[in-house]
Amino acid sequence: MTPAQVKAKIWTNAAKGAVLPIATLMVVLFMMVPVPAFMLDIGFITNIMISLAVLMVALNAAKPLDFSSFPTVLLFATLLRLALNVASTRVVLVQGHEGSDAAGHVIEAFGHFLIGGDYVVGIFVFAILMIINLVVITKGAGRVSEVSARFTLDALPGKQMAIDADLNAGLMTPEEAKLRRREVATEADFYGSMDGASKFVKGDAVAGILILAINIVGGIILGVVSHGLSMGEAAQTYIILAIGDALVAQVPALLLSIAAAAIVTRVGSEDDLGNQITNQFGSGRAWVPVAAILGFLGILPGMPHFIILSAAAIAGFIAWQLRKTAQAKATEPEPMPEPANPAIIEWNDVSDGAILGLEIGYGLIGLVDERKGAPLMARITGIRRQLSKELGFVVPMVRVKDNLALEPNQYRITIAGVVVGEDEIYPEDLLALDSGALEGVVSGREAKDPTFGLDAVWISPAKRSEAVVAGYTVVDPPTVVATHLNQLIAMNASEMFGLDEARKLLDNLKEAAPQLVDGLTPGALSLTQISALCRALLSEGIALKDFRRICEAMVDAARPDMSHEQLVEAVRQRIGSLIIQGLVPVKMPLPVITLDGDLEALLAQAMRVAGDARHPIEPALANRIIESVVQAARPIMGQARNFAIVTSPVARRALARLFKPHLPETPVLSFLEIPDGKGVEVVAVVGGEQRPAPRHDPLPREPVAGRERVA
Repeated sequence: MTPAQVKAKIWTNAAKGAVLPIATLMVVLFMMVPVPAFMLDIGFITNIMISLAVLMVALNAAKPLDFSSFPTVLLFATLLRLALNVASTRVVLVQGHEGSDAAGHVIEAFGHFLIGGDYVVGIFVFAILMIINLVVITKGAGRVSEVSARFTLDALPGKQMAIDADLNAGLMTPEEAKLRRREVATEADFYGSMDGASKFVKGDAVAGILILAINIVGGIILGVVSHGLSMGEAAQTYIILAIGDALVAQVPALLLSIAAAAIVTRVGSEDDLGNQITNQFGSGRAWVPVAAILGFLGILPGMPHFIILSAAAIAGFIAWQLRKTAQAKATEPEPMPEPANPAIIEWNDVSDGAILGLEIGYGLIGLVDERKGAPLMARITGIRRQLSKELGFVVPMVRVKDNLALEPNQYRITIAGVVVGEDEIYPEDLLALDSGALEGVVSGREAKDPTFGLDAVWISPAKRSEAVVAGYTVVDPPTVVATHLNQLIAMNASEMFGLDEARKLLDNLKEAAPQLVDGLTPGALSLTQISALCRALLSEGIALKDFRRICEAMVDAARPDMSHEQLVEAVRQRIGSLIIQGLVPVKMPLPVITLDGDLEALLAQAMRVAGDARHPIEPALANRIIESVVQAARPIMGQARNFAIVTSPVARRALARLFKPHLPETPVLSFLEIPDGKGVEVVAVVGGEQRPAPRHDPLPREPVAGRERVA
């Protein structure tokens, strides 16, 4: 900025700052110093102009705080009006005998034009205005201001606490919190000021009545005693001047009362009062009854038919126009989107954001085509619903899309962007699975079942009956894909569980057990820790169906000095019954494979030496353990029975990682995870020499089953 602009800005700011003090001094001068009539005219017109400006600003404010200076403006406008009343009273009493224009042309105009020069009419008009202003508008606005101030001040502590809670939760920045606190404080100050400012309006109305009475009584006495006028002449002259003075003061007072009422009765909105009312009255259904009722009144005998029927026609036209506009908006086509710029790369082009994905070759599009019934889509929806019930959280939607890079009959399953399975199917054929008890052979295209790894052949639909008779299990291509997808989702459930899913589970549980959730988070565990613990449980095949029981275990096990791995083991020990009930029925013993005591001791020593290593077992020993356990598990796997590998709590986590690639569906439990009353059937002991192995918690009077020892 140039020096001249800087100097001009300084003088402008100084002038703005001097306006209010100068105006206050002028108000005092109006009260103390005799003022000529033309100055009164200027003052009265200025008063009306200020009142109109205040009313317009109040009506155009979107919310009350947009006119936060209104209480102060109302105070100074009232003082200006009272100062003008004092000055005009002096002029009326001193110079009123000279004629109706002695107090200025404004008072004369209000005394003659508005009331026709009849002081009796003027008194009644003034009385009506005072009733409207004092009894209706001012009293109602004062009551609303009082209630608003009380409610705002009562809600102030709660609003401050809500701001602090949002700030602590990270929902707003410190700057936003500071701004919000300032708004809350300003709102409380505003309504408190409006409660006091409404008393100014009420007091001004009472002062107007007293000033009118003083002008009438004092004017008649002065006219008769000092100026030699008759009683009739004095009454005619001074009452008209007093009424004109009162009316010219009460019209701005009425405007300010309306502005005060409009401010305190406003409800926060993005629109000003005019637009808000227009939008809310813009319903054609509201105007149809209005037109009908007016039309009925217009045809009644004795009614002013022309006026009422004209009003009914106007209301009917408004209703028709509004309904026409609404129908036009409803049928108006949506604007065409702008053509995409090929040079712009969007985030959707980089990643579609889907956790579960199924990519298919162009030869498999018929399986998802809605014109052909989309058999695969129906199977996927059923799988998601069933798995959501089994796993305890909502399985995300599966994004199905074609991929030209695949072979025509190939499909690929991805979870979190990682390919977890793929195979090839033939949509026009059926897959015949070898059940292990075949009585014949059916010729076809040899293959492997992608889910269970069984030998299979692809056959034509004409050979279905022949395959069933030969002992094959025949399934269609959508079932093959759906079963494969079901297995992969169940095995990789932990990859689909995150913070959002944990939050939804907690919110759902809070409706039934609010104290449990409040005790769990954020005090005992954070949302991140709860999510990580749930993922760890899902990765080992533990569903979250009984989330309340799992949360109780978290609360019971949580300690400030615990690591994530220690917390997972502590929670598993408290939900052992949940883990085992998915393996065997309640009354059946749990088949287990255990490790020899010497091998357990060797593994415990390896754990202590390796510390937090992910694979603490020496590779050669690990391979021998894997081979022995797999060999011991073959007989029971051949019987299609569920079993578990049981070891010490120290070695459980390391052995679970070790066996997962080879026995993915076999849980690895610690001794502490088996309930005390649960029977156990030791089917094999791995490692050590051949000697009787003690059973863990046998059922009373239950014979010890035969055991196999694998060295």
